[in-house]
Amino acid sequence: MQTKAKFATALGAASTALALLGGQATAGEPIAVDQGSQWTAAAQAQFYTQDQGAQMIPLAWLQALKQPGGEPFLADHLGRYGYLANPAGSTGLPVGFTASGPQGSAMTGMTCSACHTRQITVGGSDYRIDGGPALVDFQSFLADLDQAVGAVLAGDAAFAPFAQAVLGSADPDPGDLAALNKAVSAWYLRYHSLIVGALPTPSWGPGRLDAVGMIFNRLTGLDLGPPPSFLIPDNIKPADAPVRYPFLWNASRQDFTQWPGFAANGNDLLALSRNLGEVYGVFGTFEPVKSPWHVLGINYKNNNSANFDGLGQLESLIKLIGPPRWPWAVDQTLAARGKVVFGWPTAQGGCVDCHGIAPGKPRSLQETWATPLIDVGSDSREYAILNWTAQTGVLEGAKIPLLTKPLGATAAAFDVLSLSVLGTIIQHYVPVAAAVKGAEAEEFRLPPNLKDLEGAFRAPTMAAADPGPYKYESRVLEGIWATAPYLHNGAVPTLADLLAPVEQRPAAFKIGPNYDIEKVGLAAAQDKFGDQTLTTTDCSDRNSGNSRCGHDYGTTLSPADKKALLEYLKTL
Repeated sequence: MQTKAKFATALGAASTALALLGGQATAGEPIAVDQGSQWTAAAQAQFYTQDQGAQMIPLAWLQALKQPGGEPFLADHLGRYGYLANPAGSTGLPVGFTASGPQGSAMTGMTCSACHTRQITVGGSDYRIDGGPALVDFQSFLADLDQAVGAVLAGDAAFAPFAQAVLGSADPDPGDLAALNKAVSAWYLRYHSLIVGALPTPSWGPGRLDAVGMIFNRLTGLDLGPPPSFLIPDNIKPADAPVRYPFLWNASRQDFTQWPGFAANGNDLLALSRNLGEVYGVFGTFEPVKSPWHVLGINYKNNNSANFDGLGQLESLIKLIGPPRWPWAVDQTLAARGKVVFGWPTAQGGCVDCHGIAPGKPRSLQETWATPLIDVGSDSREYAILNWTAQTGVLEGAKIPLLTKPLGATAAAFDVLSLSVLGTIIQHYVPVAAAVKGAEAEEFRLPPNLKDLEGAFRAPTMAAADPGPYKYESRVLEGIWATAPYLHNGAVPTLADLLAPVEQRPAAFKIGPNYDIEKVGLAAAQDKFGDQTLTTTDCSDRNSGNSRCGHDYGTTLSPADKKALLEYLKTL
């Protein structure tokens, strides 16, 4: 086809290591699944490396760290955690890891593609799906990085080879050596406090993380306390509500997003508000200070590493990612029958009620798709995280008229996040607001181009006790075949299992890249992450974080209708 030929030519011109779209991969190279003519090699390359302002650790430190056995920490491009090698890179960092700043002082960070690039294996061939939920073990990566830095601080003998590598000298200047040790120790104090307080037992496992919990922990635990550490250790809590990574195609079209639907969505300004919170979660620097000469009494951009231009470019790139097209044979007759089971063409009843394309709430005259928020009986642990409170530190008393109420000494972590994101955006785009102070602050009003910020965040209804409502978003299912495991917390391995009654769904399964194209989801046999197994709970423990309960729709269909429905879902 002409589109495929053009894309193949672009891939070759960019000298990527991916196979030609729709073609055969050479040994060790993945096959790129067709994701539309707008998803070009140039767009993909930028998506893999675009900086958004995250600053996890100096690149030179990361390159000098070792694994317990003595191998470089980056020896396999972090492939042991499921991250994917970036053949176009020169730093040893995998897809989705960035290096920003001048040579010798570059900072390593993360960008969207680290968590939203998927690779699956079928019949011995690997398939690359951009924008898909990553099959990575983020918790093990975080814990191992903590161990690696702790090891070099164990004593002078351990620190010496690390310092020699970082400083580029076999005999470093004593002053430089002491300064480096001080810097690493300060970094480790903050990072280790986060890791010890936040990482839960049992672990999230591959393909999942508690994103909201980690954002709350990063922001309230590491950013709002007194200098030089900025720590408020009591704000760091076990992040024990893991969810699966969402898919990115069509994300910009939703009128609400995040699993509980707490973020308004549908235009670039609202996209910035949700993505800026994500930057703060993946180690963006945020050190607000009280200041009568800055926006509403707080300087939100003091030593703030958020890259607004990069965030804008990433959102533009995400709009280009098309849903992946099923690359194997489809029984079209069976799929046509499944389309009727789904609810088309009558658009009455069936899956289409929640997962069909319908007009959503307009955003600044932009059309959106409706994102129904429904309690389907699934795991409720996410709502426990949304109920967290935190000491507000430097943000005590801060507010934005018409948008937020003043924060007390203790406030909902959700409100702290909302204020931090909105304050940063307003200060960035309204220079005159930097002079707003005292009584004038009460007269401050958002300019028309920022009015959508008034509804950017809405705290979900908080249930006092089980049962809910515990509502989660229902998305249009284009490309759903490529996003296993299922339910918002990833507790069901295949679509076939999701159509089974809860008591027949797997109580435990492994997560990895091996795919079952008949059951549409994770294959039973996996070896990527060793013996790691996700053990789920039934409906008697809906608040476990790992409940496979809920979404009973379709469970009473006949076997023939289930088979037809699965065939149709492959075509979306």
